[in-house]
Amino acid sequence: MEVNDLAVTFGTRRKQSRALDGVSLEWRRGEVLGIVGESGCGKSTLARAMLGLQETSAGEVVLDGHDASGRSEKRELRRRIQMIFQDPYQTLNPRQRASAIVAEPLVVQGVDKSLHQERIIKSLEDVGLDPATYLDRYPHQLSGGQRQRVAIAAALVLEPEGLICDEPVSMLDASVRSQILTVLMDLQKSRNLALIFITHDLSLAWSLCDRIAVMYLGRVVEAGTAVDVIEKPKHPYTAALVAAVPVPAVGMGTARALLKGELPDATDLPAGCRFNPRCPKVFDGCEKVDPVLTDVAARGQRAACLLYSGADPSGRVTVPPQTVPEDSGVLDA
Repeated sequence: MEVNDLAVTFGTRRKQSRALDGVSLEWRRGEVLGIVGESGCGKSTLARAMLGLQETSAGEVVLDGHDASGRSEKRELRRRIQMIFQDPYQTLNPRQRASAIVAEPLVVQGVDKSLHQERIIKSLEDVGLDPATYLDRYPHQLSGGQRQRVAIAAALVLEPEGLICDEPVSMLDASVRSQILTVLMDLQKSRNLALIFITHDLSLAWSLCDRIAVMYLGRVVEAGTAVDVIEKPKHPYTAALVAAVPVPAVGMGTARALLKGELPDATDLPAGCRFNPRCPKVFDGCEKVDPVLTDVAARGQRAACLLYSGADPSGRVTVPPQTVPEDSGVLDA
């Protein structure tokens, strides 16, 4: 799947909030892609827009080289890619038994009824639930972890090629988070699924994902392999997120260069680079030029930062890229 210049706006003509503003990324077969960032940066909106659950104001979603904006194309897209939502207490219909919840995608997609029972049982078994025990249970008879397993089973019943997981463990107790993550990663390997993990937990993204895209205020500001983005962050925002991750080896008295301030109002974006009001490396030119994603290292690592592509409107380079050290960022290597 490719997302090209995707934009989503909310509000009225007089005052609009740009939830997504020109997002472009690629999601490959069998790949685990992490999308990280603060709350309100557009992660969940991006996921919904990718599946056609959120109306877009610009851009396109392309699946296997074909535009997926038409009605029939969206139907095919949702058969091949399913979504797991954040809150299992809100996802499941309280009036339906687990069997009906898991079967619903089959009904919507018009799958032959003779195949329903076999697929339902297989999906429940794949997520670690005994069909004989759980088929007839209602959501209120399930724990949070069991509810999320039922939600995953419903996403699997169509045998999709990809799953978009919108913070699938953030609403669960710590004791069951690892169990749900293990289920998802085992399914990814056994079914060769492509996964998108939306999370604000960088340590989780680092351990599970092949690549990571970092979002800030409706845009992707850095993307690359998980190892490169976490161990050698190029964008100051990414470096600040890494600095906030608790590290046992760091003493209590050790100073941390943590990110200050709050996300700006999406209806009144800062001029130039939208991170400049909070950036510890801001310089003359950041308020004039809105940077785009630029190759900053080997293996496809990209960042939208004037430290690497900085030029003012006259074309004069404000900070020559060659003067930026390899480990530049808020957090020292």
